[in-house]
Amino acid sequence: MTTDFENTTALDIAPETPSAPIRVLIAEDEQHLGTILEQFLVARGFSVSTARDGLRALDLLRLEQFDVALLDIMMPGLDGLEVLRQVREDPSPPEVIIITGNSTVETAITALKLGAYDFLAKPYRMAEIEVLVRRAWEKRMLALDNSRLHTLKARSGHSDAKPVFITQYAPLTAMLTLVERVAPSTSPVLISGDSGTGKDLVARLLHHWSGRSQAPFVDLNCAALAEQGLETELFGVEKGAFAGADRRKVGLLELATGGTLYLDSVSDLDVRLQAKLLRALETGSFYRVGGSQKVDVDVRIIASSTRDLTRMVSSGDMREDFLHRINTIRIQLPTLRERVSDVPLLAEHFLTRYAGAAPPRLTGEAVAVLERYRWPGNVRELRNVMERAALLSVNGVIEARDLPLGADVGAAARATPTQLFTLEELERRHIESVLTRTSWHQGRAAELLGISPKTLYRKIREFGFQRPDRLGGGDL
Repeated sequence: MTTDFENTTALDIAPETPSAPIRVLIAEDEQHLGTILEQFLVARGFSVSTARDGLRALDLLRLEQFDVALLDIMMPGLDGLEVLRQVREDPSPPEVIIITGNSTVETAITALKLGAYDFLAKPYRMAEIEVLVRRAWEKRMLALDNSRLHTLKARSGHSDAKPVFITQYAPLTAMLTLVERVAPSTSPVLISGDSGTGKDLVARLLHHWSGRSQAPFVDLNCAALAEQGLETELFGVEKGAFAGADRRKVGLLELATGGTLYLDSVSDLDVRLQAKLLRALETGSFYRVGGSQKVDVDVRIIASSTRDLTRMVSSGDMREDFLHRINTIRIQLPTLRERVSDVPLLAEHFLTRYAGAAPPRLTGEAVAVLERYRWPGNVRELRNVMERAALLSVNGVIEARDLPLGADVGAAARATPTQLFTLEELERRHIESVLTRTSWHQGRAAELLGISPKTLYRKIREFGFQRPDRLGGGDL
């Protein structure tokens, strides 16, 4: 039914030309020579820091981001080759130019094998240093750009594989026909439904069947960030806009240009951001946070929510004009308990997904328990249950007692299938059971329930659950 996709975050985009000064570290124990080199590079627009020994050089390289490091081999504490060896293990090391007064072929080969950009013997000409530093910077920028392109492709959700929505439930089959019919349009779509019903999958189908399928599909979980974080994720930020904004960051709205922006949990957007996003959609342009240059945008909006947005308009938590803008086409997804006929089909699908070509077999009693269970976490919960059952199955068979639905839930489903509870009571019992099984580890409980930690925290408050003073070990 679903494929796991990572949420997307905004990407740092490095400028193609050094609009910001190239950051250089000079590690030279000869103070006079180091000062002359520093003054020369500063005069030519470089940002320069200095160190007089290897240990200080390594500390600076770990504390700050440098583009290029000029390392003398002979230094107190650590020599230049050892600093190079250690710094190359960092996630984003600078390009390193090794400098020495005792040049040998063996030393040069060692430096290059350790990952140095180049090797320079004393005495050298200052112009030669400048050329090498600029070339090393260009190499680093090219490597960073290539890395970001790969990251963009992965995070944008671009894939040749078609998303698959598994169902034999007639109303859902009709819904998928509607999705395919409206996909080629550029109209916004609002997808409603409980958590875990497949809203993100429908969004990806809309993108896949649209004329934008070769452009980025970018998704943002609006419930995952605070207001300021959401604003910078959506619109990006210019360097110096606020403390800590040390470089330009391109936002998801700009990143999705030409493609689709999927706003998951759109109800968590603050009304101020709703207004700003509405203006961007209506005018086709916006400003990055702290920016004065207008950015043009062409993006299709798909939004989803588990909440009643019309009621939120009445309470003042949702702008009516924003709701009208994103609600051009409305798709409502059913819960899994409404599509009981799909439960065995989905269970088999997930078993094959997690166990391969020879998945374990569900007994008739196990299938009956799955069909009787109310699935407050919907398809996401079923997926988690079948993943665990596949891992723990014995002799290729899954029996009713092997299903991690909670002892009370499984027993009730087998012994009293006619017993009825309100949906709210079922949800309360299930969440309480999962919290108990995970020893109140809310992160693990939220993952098992198929909801966000923020939603679980809200449910704990709504149901008035109290964390026990003493907790035994959970079974997860």
